[in-house]
This record gives sequence, structure tokens and C-alpha cells, in this order.
Amino acid sequence: MLLNIDLHIHSCFSMASSPRMLPEPILTGCRLKGITGIGTGDILHPVWREMWEKTTVPDDLIVVPTTEVEGNDRVHHLILLPDYETGRDLADALSPFSKNIGKNGRPQVKLSGEDIASRVHDLDGMIGPAHAFTPWTSLYASHNSVASCYGDEPIDLLELGLSADSGYGSRIADLAGVPFLTNSDAHSAEPAKLGREFTRIEINSVRPDTADVLDAIKAGTIVMNAGFFPEEGKYNRTACTRCFTPYSLSEAEEHGWKCPLDKGRIKKGVRDRAEELSSGPETRRPAYLHIIPLAEIIQRTLKTCSPTTKKCSDLYQRCLVAFGDEISVLTETPVDDLREFHQDLGDAVAAFREGRVTLHPGGGGQYGTFDLG
Repeated sequence: MLLNIDLHIHSCFSMASSPRMLPEPILTGCRLKGITGIGTGDILHPVWREMWEKTTVPDDLIVVPTTEVEGNDRVHHLILLPDYETGRDLADALSPFSKNIGKNGRPQVKLSGEDIASRVHDLDGMIGPAHAFTPWTSLYASHNSVASCYGDEPIDLLELGLSADSGYGSRIADLAGVPFLTNSDAHSAEPAKLGREFTRIEINSVRPDTADVLDAIKAGTIVMNAGFFPEEGKYNRTACTRCFTPYSLSEAEEHGWKCPLDKGRIKKGVRDRAEELSSGPETRRPAYLHIIPLAEIIQRTLKTCSPTTKKCSDLYQRCLVAFGDEISVLTETPVDDLREFHQDLGDAVAAFREGRVTLHPGGGGQYGTFDLG
């Protein structure tokens, strides 16, 4: 059985998250998207944990207790747990080292990656760096190796983040054998956010559960990663964080990492950082499917200012009524059927599938854009 899983989201208790990031809208969003396994996010938060414990989850959806915490050096860690009770135990284990673990969905914990990982492993949980290459709050923003952060504790996974795909980590020696996950890091249940990146795993079970999902990741039975073209991420290229002008590494160094145009800070991009870290031969990884959210394809098709306009939302809903979930529309629905439903949308999906995508890379905190042709 194949499952599409998104194991990194946030709740209404995290900063900059939608107040509608509640269990029921999240489960509805999974249906729309075609996600069959979703992380709770923020499971250390006592109220959020209680809300999930009281939620009735449909039999064909799996909810995995997950959280993201910020440790020393501002490194963000993604944690997967076997059950809600373990979430309570981990909160108790980390609370002496955190001032906001009961208030913020993504708490700050004054411990090293090694100490956090040790406590997670003691509870049979899994841990690895979240959005590992992001230049502000990640493993490779502060460290040059896994061991520098996690010491003798192994990592069980690595989340690539929106600005990277599998190729960015495939030549980094100490990531050999570490499963790569792609997740949305969604702060909203809107279709353009939830499930915008996902991981497809294979499970040999008729009625899979949380334990099966964790076992599949441990065993590396990942069939496909799916997510943005890396160029769409807002930190893909080295660029000024104020005016977003891109620079090569040599130019950034020549300017002392200060933009000559507006004196803004130049931030090293994910592409350049991954290349710095790459030293070994390329390791084989599951297929990576570059996808674009259907809402954004519809926006380009209808030429509107936003994918959340009523015009876009109406076409999105009609499309799902006709063909099922979003992932199926993007990857499986016959183009001729889509064209019969809506000629321009069918043409746009065909262009996307055939790789007729022109990318305008993001950097410095500004998302990249694309054109279909």
C-alpha cells in the first residue's frame, strides 16, 4: 500500500499560523490534497495534544504525533513520536530546559541536538534536522556536519525543506543512508500550503497505523519525494535579504556579504551551501517529483492576483469534485479529461507534466516564481 504523508505542519498555537489550523480543517485539507498520513505538529503543546486526543480520525487517515523544536544554535529539529502519551512524556523531559514549551507550538529548548535526540530516542521516537539547509534556523546554517550538532546520537531522518530537493543532499557524505523527507511545514490548511510537499512511502499492511509509518521511514521504504522545484523556495539562491538581488558566492564575498545597492545583508542560498558540503559520490535516492500546487496552476490559468480568489477557489473545488484529490489531478488524471473539463487548465497541467516550466529562482527570503508554456 502506498501512502502520501506530510509530517511537518503547525497548529494555531505556533507563531504566524492561521487560527484555522485546527484538527478538523487539517483533516479536511488532507482529503482535498490526497494526503493519507498527516503529522499533528506541535504535539508538546498540552492544549493541542488534548484537541487531537478528542478528535475522531477517519479509518483511512493516519495521524502521527509530531513536533518541531528549536535547540541550541537555533537548529530546528523534527520529531516523530509513536503516540500521544509519548508526546506528554517528552514535554515533561524537555520542560526544565524551556520557558515556552506550554505556550508556543514550536518551543525553544536550551539543549544541544545530541541532548534532545537522546531524550527522543529514550522514548522510542525519531528525530532529524528540519529544513536542514535553510540559512537561518537549521543544521547546516550552524554546523558543517551531523556529528557537530548531534554528537554520538544518530539522526533518523532529514527534512530537505522547500528550497532543496534530493540532489542537494545526495553527495553529502554523512547523509548516506539517512532517509530524506519532504513535508509542507504548513502554517495554514489552505490547499496551496498543506501537502505542498509530501513523501510517498510503501507499507505492507491492510490497515496501516502510526507504527507502520514510523517503521517504513526507519526501513527506508520511501518510494518518492515530491515537492517544489528548489528554485521556488525563498532561500534557494544567495541574495540580499532586503532587495533580493541575487549574487554569486564570489560576488557576495567581494562585497563583504553586504549588498552594494541598499546595504542589506546578503544571505547564502541553499544551492551554494549544499554544494559547499558535497564531497562524495552521488548516492541513489528515491525519485523526486517536482510539483506545483494546483491552486497556483489555476491562478496562472485564470490570470488572477492570488490563488485564494473566489474565482480560483471555485474552479479548484469543481476540479476536485470531478476528479478526486489534488495529487491525483496533478499526477494521474488524463490530460484529455482535464481539457474536456477546462481547456486552459488541461493545457497548463500538460505543460507542467511535460516540464515546460520557466523558473525564476527565489532567494534572500523571497519565494521564486514560475511560468508555464
